[in-house]
Amino acid sequence: MRHARRQQLARYAAQAKRAERGRLRAILNGLLAFSFAGLLGYGGYQGIVHPETPLPPQWNPIEPLQISHPVTPLSGWKLNRAAADAASCLAALAGQATIEVLEPRNDSDQCFIADRVNVDTVGHAQVASLETRCAIALRMAMWEEHSLQPAAERIFGTSVTRIDHIGSYNCRQLRTVQGPSERMSTHATADAVDITGFTFADGRQLRLLEDWDSAGANAEFLRAARDGACDWFELTLSPDFNALHADHFHLQSRGWGGCR
Repeated sequence: MRHARRQQLARYAAQAKRAERGRLRAILNGLLAFSFAGLLGYGGYQGIVHPETPLPPQWNPIEPLQISHPVTPLSGWKLNRAAADAASCLAALAGQATIEVLEPRNDSDQCFIADRVNVDTVGHAQVASLETRCAIALRMAMWEEHSLQPAAERIFGTSVTRIDHIGSYNCRQLRTVQGPSERMSTHATADAVDITGFTFADGRQLRLLEDWDSAGANAEFLRAARDGACDWFELTLSPDFNALHADHFHLQSRGWGGCR
């Protein structure tokens, strides 16, 4: 009983830490915006826009997002800006994902996909044909590049070759532990994707339902994948959130910044 209680307290502490991390990230983004406004006000504008500026592109706020660029405090802001604009989103994905641009889908006033694409790969990882919004594809590509592959190399000494999912678009109401909600799910507009596991170059396969509560490296990777998703998605829910997510990560392109 005491051991179970300690485990529960540890989970609560980890959830609180991730929530604080999200709040700090929001504060940092605000401070960055304020700082750049001051920079522009004091003549920094010329230093940023000059063709021969010494400022690296990943640190330059007017340079568009490049998935392969090193991560800086500006990366999240650039990602959000690109995800909000269809042309910028597609430009960022060029050469970094295999996608097919599709016509918008409109099934009803509540169920539709704007900026609709079909995704087959992000980075070096295959994705079973995924109908979704460009913003989800872009966030998955950032996650693959800057979170999943580094974690796979660090923990297993190999790479992720496949990201498994159970879809993005689904015209349905929000599910809760109390039953269906009156609100529509973000899946109804393909603003979310559900990830069930990963396959690796060495043949290893991990599934959240089977490996989340395991010991050792498998659980370590899955938690690193969850924590990394929190950096690139607006809402990340894992098996730690509730029983409805026991077998998948729920990753949203819009939301309230939760990471659980």
